[in-house]
Amino acid sequence: MPLDAATALAAAPVSREIAWGPGDVQLYHLGIGAGVPATDPRELRYTLETRLHVLPSFATVAGGGPPGVIRALSVPGADVDPARVLHAGQSLTLHRPVPVRGTATAVSRVTAVHDKGTAALLVLRTEAADADGPLWTEEALAHMRGEGGWGGDRGPSGRPAPPAGPPDAVVERAVREDQALLYRLTGDRNPLHADPGFAARAGFGRPVLHGLCTYGMALKAAVDTLLDGDVGRVRSYTTRFAGVVYPGETLRIRMWRQRPQGREGRIRMAVTVVGREDAPVLAGTAVGYR
Repeated sequence: MPLDAATALAAAPVSREIAWGPGDVQLYHLGIGAGVPATDPRELRYTLETRLHVLPSFATVAGGGPPGVIRALSVPGADVDPARVLHAGQSLTLHRPVPVRGTATAVSRVTAVHDKGTAALLVLRTEAADADGPLWTEEALAHMRGEGGWGGDRGPSGRPAPPAGPPDAVVERAVREDQALLYRLTGDRNPLHADPGFAARAGFGRPVLHGLCTYGMALKAAVDTLLDGDVGRVRSYTTRFAGVVYPGETLRIRMWRQRPQGREGRIRMAVTVVGREDAPVLAGTAVGYR
């Protein structure tokens, strides 16, 4: 069915109860490449239950089930072919540190549908809160190919200028051949990341890594490299998905630290693939920190 922007925007919010524990957090951390070297004390913060800290990007998979970009397809008026949908971007705002164990209510609704001409861009916002108040707010951007052209608002088009000067840090992170297969156990069972036939129908030569896996890998690199491994310092995290990563490739993560006077600090990042002439995969990426 074609996208009906008016129906999607008018749809009632959807509420769901979510719960998670240490095992879910550990699985997520392993899925984004934590635990190498396995006995490194810095990695044990992500893998050992007696020392466990929660990387904030875990919020995107807390409670299991499909990620926001897939949940968007169940919204009335947005029932389109999943093979034509790409995750275009993700943002996360932390109101408090994510606990190792918790239960919360997550409320999702479509906040915008933009007409990009050849495609539509749908924004699904999810707000999670527990008994003590708000925990996090996330926005998933779904790029729906072939669903634009109805004359709607194009939405914002400006992109932040790339950081100036040499980066403060550059790290490389290898993506394991089986990483997409492990990461999908956190709840994103989209066959694009495991089924060669489905990937071919979507226009890819083979299954691709989850964008949210790359998202988590980049945040971990920033926390470990520029924030002294302190996950509690992260206040926000946003990115635009600019390209795909294939399992077995290596990411190059460049980081620039910015700390404006009187405001929270920012880390700007550019994430590329080493073996494809630094092809960009994350763009407009920024971490807000205290």
